[in-house]
Amino acid sequence: MTNSIEPLLLSLWKDLHEVRVLWQVAIVVISLGIASWLSRLLRPRLADPAIRWQYSAGGLRLVRFPLIALVLVLIGRSVLAHYQSVSLLNVAVPLLVALTIIRIIFYALRLIFARGTTISAAGRALSWVVWLGFAIYITGLAPDALEFLDEVGFSIGKQHLSLLFVLQAVLSIVVALLVSLWLSHLLEDRVMAATNMDINLRVMLAKLMRPLLLLIAVLIALPMVGVDLTALSVFGGALGVGVGLGLQKIASNYISGFIILLDRSVTIGDLVTIEKHTGVLTKMTARYVVVRSLDGTESIIPNETVITSTVVNHSYSDKKVLVPIKVQISYRSDLDAAMRVLVEAAQAHPRALKDPAPKAAITAFADNGIDLEICVWVADPEEGRANLRSDIYYAVWREFRARGIEIPYPQREVRMVGDGAAASQPS
Repeated sequence: MTNSIEPLLLSLWKDLHEVRVLWQVAIVVISLGIASWLSRLLRPRLADPAIRWQYSAGGLRLVRFPLIALVLVLIGRSVLAHYQSVSLLNVAVPLLVALTIIRIIFYALRLIFARGTTISAAGRALSWVVWLGFAIYITGLAPDALEFLDEVGFSIGKQHLSLLFVLQAVLSIVVALLVSLWLSHLLEDRVMAATNMDINLRVMLAKLMRPLLLLIAVLIALPMVGVDLTALSVFGGALGVGVGLGLQKIASNYISGFIILLDRSVTIGDLVTIEKHTGVLTKMTARYVVVRSLDGTESIIPNETVITSTVVNHSYSDKKVLVPIKVQISYRSDLDAAMRVLVEAAQAHPRALKDPAPKAAITAFADNGIDLEICVWVADPEEGRANLRSDIYYAVWREFRARGIEIPYPQREVRMVGDGAAASQPS
């Protein structure tokens, strides 16, 4: 490795002792000032929720300042280079490029992954890598560093594996994966926002995009670093056998997920009963579905269970659901008035449908009174039945009390055997 310093720094050191450096400083200061002004000017436009491509707008919001400054510095350097040395501007350009790359990295990580300490730590680590590369570049150590990394390694057959090769491979794969994850995230949100498309089709396309883009990214990145894809055929076959034997349940759940989406037996928003779980289907993933019960609890059910067990879809062809409400009145009460009260209380409730209309019926002549039932149809079963029953029961109770209609107590006949019977027995 050589100990020479980049001529860029030597010329910069010479320019610092001359008046001509002031022109370069002026270009940098003016560029930063204009970039700051334009950034503030563009802030409300990029924050407008009506912008169609929100992901592009979000990226521009982060990189607008260094990107504008970089363009202005490049223009100033190209003009000033005809008259004098531009060593300071030659240092400012890679500095702004590094700053732009760092902001793009942070934006991509926040977009792809959930915010947390792990993502922040990864972003800081990548920032240090970018700044380290910038320092190596401006000091002129890049050729020597690359030569050193290429010398550290070993050979396997005809293939020479060096530290430089490994770093290039890792960098290429990471960049390809990040780009594919960003694209999949963008396309998934665009597909899920297409309300004119069937919800099952949207979910299926969203599920297929991410693994497909990841596979394409790997197939593109590996040849870029010199890896022969034909050498992976044996490994791929062995991996396929391992997946088939050891991960049968996982593979079954994934395949079942696509079957559910294709046959459209259940969709998001349906009121379903799967085994002992009743609720609204709120989420469908590649491995499981989420059923939110009417009390707020959520059940995570594997897709295989949905395929192999009986599923009751309360809103498969029609979301209207019948809610029976039972009441008992005494034999002394006015039966016709009681049935009218039931119908009027049900009709007055905002959730009750007009068609089919609520109907009251006699279900039995019980021991303690007459059993009545009011049948109420609702179009929003996901809202629950408890509140509906409570409201109607309360309205019925008020009307029953106002009209003198009794709700009977349980009646029991108890016979007591006295001592007189025993005394009358002959001795």
